Amino acid sequence: MQEMSRLFNPPEMVLLTKLQLALSGNGSLLPATNGLLRADTHTYVAEDDGHVVGTYILRANQPGSGSHVANAAFMVAPTARGQGIGRAMGENCLSEARRLGFRAMQFNFVVSTNEGAIRLWKQLGFKIVATLPGAFRHPQKGYVDVYVMFRSLEEAGKG
Repeated sequence: MQEMSRLFNPPEMVLLTKLQLALSGNGSLLPATNGLLRADTHTYVAEDDGHVVGTYILRANQPGSGSHVANAAFMVAPTARGQGIGRAMGENCLSEARRLGFRAMQFNFVVSTNEGAIRLWKQLGFKIVATLPGAFRHPQKGYVDVYVMFRSLEEAGKG
């Protein structure tokens, strides 16, 4: 039974570090675990039968005048892929961002070879608003493009 998603408890840092290490060999760009405990960061975990199977962080994309735009980063355990964990966390993240008062969400660094994430983000209403040519050095494919993806969190017609 999945629990989607709850706030992270600091003693779980070891579990999240292990999750990041399990993912680090696949050429993905991962959020640094040292950012999980920042005061300006909300960290959530997804569980399945008491085991952490994913995590995401949510915070302002920029301080000050840009703080109304959220930013997030996600990790799903390799053994939990294809089970809807990423989608559930993405939907939860959008809901939490709205609850926290953000007006939009922006992903600054979506690697173009991460086709599953790009497909999911588009299904959740994100659009590619910029391409950074060759900005990511993929361990197998060399230099590949990175996308900046954006979506509003406000209801249509409100602003």
